Amino acid sequence: MLSFTPSNRIENELKRLQGLFVETYKELEALPPDEARYLHRFALISNIGASTRIENAVLTDQEIEWIDTVLNKDGKVTAFEEKRTFILDKLSKDRERSVEEVVGCRQVLTTVYLQANELFPLTEAVIRGLHHDLLRYHPKAASHAGGYKTAPNRVVSISHDTGEERVVLDPSPPGIITSTAMAELVKWYNNTIREHPWTLLVAAEFVFRFLAIHPFQDGNGRLGRALFILALFQSDDKYLSGITPYIAIDRHVEQNRPLYYAVLHKCSGGKFQAEPTQYKLEPLAWFFIKTMESSLADVKFYRKKYASLQKLSISALAVLNCFRSSPEKRLKVADIVEETELPRRTVQYALKTLTSQHFLQLLGRGAGSRYQLVF
Repeated sequence: MLSFTPSNRIENELKRLQGLFVETYKELEALPPDEARYLHRFALISNIGASTRIENAVLTDQEIEWIDTVLNKDGKVTAFEEKRTFILDKLSKDRERSVEEVVGCRQVLTTVYLQANELFPLTEAVIRGLHHDLLRYHPKAASHAGGYKTAPNRVVSISHDTGEERVVLDPSPPGIITSTAMAELVKWYNNTIREHPWTLLVAAEFVFRFLAIHPFQDGNGRLGRALFILALFQSDDKYLSGITPYIAIDRHVEQNRPLYYAVLHKCSGGKFQAEPTQYKLEPLAWFFIKTMESSLADVKFYRKKYASLQKLSISALAVLNCFRSSPEKRLKVADIVEETELPRRTVQYALKTLTSQHFLQLLGRGAGSRYQLVF
């Protein structure tokens, strides 16, 4: 059972949201395979980018898409060590930590997407394994990858504008309290996720209690968001689990990051509670209801974008591929003419088409104008 009783208002909103799940599921079920893959990749890349940027990584979705393309060339998810030098040379070594976080998050989410059913019932060993994969490419974190924390830690929100820090949550102390809380959480989750009628509420409580425990020294936020997605996959609701591969939930968490942290604080008062009924979880339930609804709206937008992509001319595709091979660059018309060897007028027409259809963004005016890829 949940640790809180949802209000009638929440239940009515969940019923309305369920109708949207069913509608979206039926729309996605009819998709051609290529379009389904396109939407799934958008969701994966967006979730990786958003989840890592929430924790202050700096890579854009365009750069993450390029990394994913590089690592998929040989069909191996774990090819990063072979490609590390090439990727860092391309994206600059001063962002090495961000690249490592992105690659680790990519591996965890890939596992969640591909093996969710095999990971049920959930175990602490699975959670530890996912945490190990999350940090496996960051050598400085090797000593605590996959192991519960050995020193106190706190959830802190940092203002990008002022640098001011605010404690969002003072979690469980390391040792027996953390290990006991994790054992109880996993047991509760396995007994609840397929029994309660509202999976979204179970997932919300699950991720909040995980974050309140904050069991690992580092990476709790990224892993918690991955576990939220895992909970949706492990639902008995075929409509919700069926649409989960195609929705970028973390994209909308990132867009509402200050509210996200404020809600986490409101639910707990900033303190871990051994008794979960002491939390006030209704605000978080509302946050995830709104987040899911916003995520569903992406499906129609990216279906339109996919349709536009299929109608692009050969020259427009050549120009677009020029950007995809250089995600870190903002290119001038002259740069594109040189790389594609297309006539300037053809390039200009292609750029106009790609900008109007939201594949590219124009930055600046006149001679100083540049174009940038839009994910």
